[in-house]
Amino acid sequence: MLEWLVSYLLWISLALLLASALTRISRIAVPGWALFALFWLGQIDHYLAIEDYFNVALFLGAGLLSFYMAWIVMSRGFSSKACYWASYAAAVCGIIYFPFAEISSLQVGLIGFTTQITAKMLQFLSIPVVLENWNIMSLNGRSVQIILACTAIESIALFAGVILSVQAPLSRRLAALSASTFSIYLLNIVRNGFVLMAYGWSWFGEGSFDIAHNIIAKIGSTIALLAISYLVFLLLPELLSIIDELAAEIKPGRGDIA
Repeated sequence: MLEWLVSYLLWISLALLLASALTRISRIAVPGWALFALFWLGQIDHYLAIEDYFNVALFLGAGLLSFYMAWIVMSRGFSSKACYWASYAAAVCGIIYFPFAEISSLQVGLIGFTTQITAKMLQFLSIPVVLENWNIMSLNGRSVQIILACTAIESIALFAGVILSVQAPLSRRLAALSASTFSIYLLNIVRNGFVLMAYGWSWFGEGSFDIAHNIIAKIGSTIALLAISYLVFLLLPELLSIIDELAAEIKPGRGDIA
């Protein structure tokens, strides 16, 4: 029942944020941000139960930031383009990402597609990967399961949301969107293949999976996302400007605009 209620709050919050962006009526965004905050905070119990304290801190921070955005919009309205953009970007990011996170058929389809692409890429390179199941690959008798986080949909949704919501010529937005999403997905396939090879062939000894997945791949992903961000900022300098404006807008101690 609680899970259904949290999911229900999610879709209402995204609808309100999108409506506020399309109509430019700031008061619609206030309950949108507040409900978005409740959604994030509603995830904490699950991660506490499995003792995943990193995600506990992450979702707590997201919830508090969403409440803070609700307060800013309530007190200042869309006093700057940054607050309007933030509401629009949050709605677009959520509308792209959460269907895959919440709707089983979409999630299974994306995971299965990513598994197939990863396996075919490795097989094309003459690496003897076996596709054991729709979401499981094995190499040298060791299996790896692909989950939603292995599809890069979070990063793709984030980049798509901030790119599509910025005010810039459509041609440059589409160029930035194509370059970022293609690069993210392709590099993610390479990442999946690297982890499977490192684990299957024990490149780093007994802890090969943890070293490959939790250290090397994460560092590589961070560097790749920074490089892709730089490319996007080159194509869309308006995006860097609006992010700077938003940072100034939410800075503690800033006076309210009358």
